[in-house]
Amino acid sequence: MPDWKLPFKLYTDACGEGLGAALHQTQIINGKPVEGSICFVSRQIKPTEARYGESQMECLCLVWALEKLHYYLDGTVFHVITDCNAVKSLLNMKTSNINMLRWKIATQKYRGNMTIVQQSGNIHKNADGLSRWALGITPESPAWVP
Repeated sequence: MPDWKLPFKLYTDACGEGLGAALHQTQIINGKPVEGSICFVSRQIKPTEARYGESQMECLCLVWALEKLHYYLDGTVFHVITDCNAVKSLLNMKTSNINMLRWKIATQKYRGNMTIVQQSGNIHKNADGLSRWALGITPESPAWVP
């Protein structure tokens, strides 16, 4: 059960096949900090998204995760953990790329409560696995959960 007074951790990852995000929260249980899972989401990338570069794909993943998990994240403090160092700078830079402009606008309402942290891909296993797990899961699949 989430504690709405404590910050969340949103792990995001994208690969050539899918997007994945894991929402966690560290709580004190029996006097020790324990990071617990709140929610996991993943999906396949669309054919047009397959043409995106790595940095764009990671930004897409962040925006998609914010949309999917907005019930948890809207109005709360949270840290985005990504294995792509470019996400933070891409969302802050001036660009004429229409997707980046759209994503920059989509993240504006979270800016006061959101910090973005880069973490090595070797440590970033939870969201990494979800982005690869999305392969083969479609709305027609029996494993589909809307």
